[in-house]
Formats: sequence, C-alpha cells, structure tokens
Amino acid sequence: MTEKPVFIGVMPETIAIGPKDQVVWYASSGNLKIEFDPNRCPFASNVYQAPPGMRLLSGTPRPGAKPGSYKYRIAIEDAVIARGEVILRES
Repeated sequence: MTEKPVFIGVMPETIAIGPKDQVVWYASSGNLKIEFDPNRCPFASNVYQAPPGMRLLSGTPRPGAKPGSYKYRIAIEDAVIARGEVILRES
C-alpha cells in the first residue's frame, strides 16, 4: 500500500489516489481535523482528528467507493484553514 502525503501549509489543493493508496495528513502544531461530507466520502470514516505532530492516515478507499472527486475541509484548532480534494481513480 502506498501513501499519498498532504502537507498542511504546503499542500496540494487536489490529490489523486488509486484504490490501493491512502492519504496522509500532518500538522506539526495545533490539533488537526479533516472532514469530508458524511454522504460523500471515499473512506471508512468521514472525520479524522489528531493532536499536533501525529500523522493522520485515511486508509485505502472503502470497497465500492466510486471513482470521482471528494472534497474535504481542513481545520486546525477547529478553525477551517483550507479545503482540499481527493480524486479517486479507477484501478
């Protein structure tokens, strides 16, 4: 399984992954929260949270997730700082 890192502060607005990839988010300071729309999320969970310095791993897309675009919000200390997008490709 490969990891696709997203660096908060130096992040791509859009990241493309395949069915066997996962996204990694990281923030060196502040509590990090990643939130997808609960009705439109390619992963098992639509909310990810971690304390400062911890990596957040999405895991691989859930079985049956359809290829397409999935948008999410990035918050540090509960303040939304950016929006991102994961594009799920077909295998």
